[in-house]
Amino acid sequence: MASPSSERRTTCSVVCTISLTSFITRLPCNVKQVDAHGLLALSERRTHLVDEVLERFFAEQRRRARGIGEAYSTLWETLERNSAGGKRFRPRMVMAAYESLGGQDLESAATVGAAFELLHTALIVHDDVIDRDFVRRGSPNVSGSYRDIATTAGIPIPIAEHRGMSVAVIAGDLALFYAYRLIDSGGLSEQVRRRVVDVLDESMFLSAAGELYDVDFSIRPGVPPVEEIVEMERLKTAMYSFEGPLRAGALLAGAREEAVVALGDFGRGIGIAFQIVDDLLGVFGDEEATGKSNLGDLREGKSTVLLAHAVTRPEWQEVAHLVGDPTLTLEQADRIRAVLEATGSRRFAEALARDYANRAWEALASPALTSRVRDEFRPVVAGVLERVR
Repeated sequence: MASPSSERRTTCSVVCTISLTSFITRLPCNVKQVDAHGLLALSERRTHLVDEVLERFFAEQRRRARGIGEAYSTLWETLERNSAGGKRFRPRMVMAAYESLGGQDLESAATVGAAFELLHTALIVHDDVIDRDFVRRGSPNVSGSYRDIATTAGIPIPIAEHRGMSVAVIAGDLALFYAYRLIDSGGLSEQVRRRVVDVLDESMFLSAAGELYDVDFSIRPGVPPVEEIVEMERLKTAMYSFEGPLRAGALLAGAREEAVVALGDFGRGIGIAFQIVDDLLGVFGDEEATGKSNLGDLREGKSTVLLAHAVTRPEWQEVAHLVGDPTLTLEQADRIRAVLEATGSRRFAEALARDYANRAWEALASPALTSRVRDEFRPVVAGVLERVR
């Protein structure tokens, strides 16, 4: 990661010189010419393999839990439901790296991919506890499920909510522990297993640091500078969602160290770009297209690159009192968006996302990686760029 001072210089340069159209134009032409049907079939096959691993895993844990009692079995059923419904993005990164580097044992790759999916499940279950959220993907999460069970039984809401969050801590602990156990069941050689576990360990270690920074931001006066927010997003999300899975897939395939490093660099860049775009969509996105509220981040006062840039501009004082208001109206949100446009904060965040996508593409151009790897991950770069448009 670049130092804050060098980050600031790079950011300024990029914001001044790069535009979305020119960036896309500069990419190799076949970044934009993707065989959608072929990619969809490939993605579905990988997802199916990971789903099979997870189905076998949860079936075994439910069987064991029934020997303890119905309550424990129900907890495992709830955890399984909460691990379903996602896009299996992280395991697909593992398998994409593995296959593009010549890996043949898809069952082992799917098992490692499933481990990263369980890690993701653990982190979002715990993240919902931290944020006091009771819903995920439009349905009750673990906390919400157990809160609802308690309120149905006549338990007062504060106690019911505490019970829900307590059970979610237990469920997240289980998912975290068994992410490591899944790797043990992948049939890997001892040397490869140790290196993959080290990557999972680093992913968890850095994500916890990022989560801590995010929690600190929520109680800290003012909005942190851009560099600190980017670093938090790298730690909290980019490592375990992109960089870690890609490095793990490369290690499984027996790739040379230079290839592992290059894919990791790609994952770091594209992961940061993805998160900046996600924050943009959290304010400017079409709710029907994204499936995500474009009021939630403003009502929460979430620290993002958008806000970090805006607070340095005098116009921000017109709307500063509205950000973080849980009763924020649609009209007030539109006022904030207008200021974010007027201050150039939206353009700044878009340019920064493109800059990190560009860094990711440059990592893919490493001579340590083959054209097959570049072909595999071109759609990922293009997909992030399309989300900015």
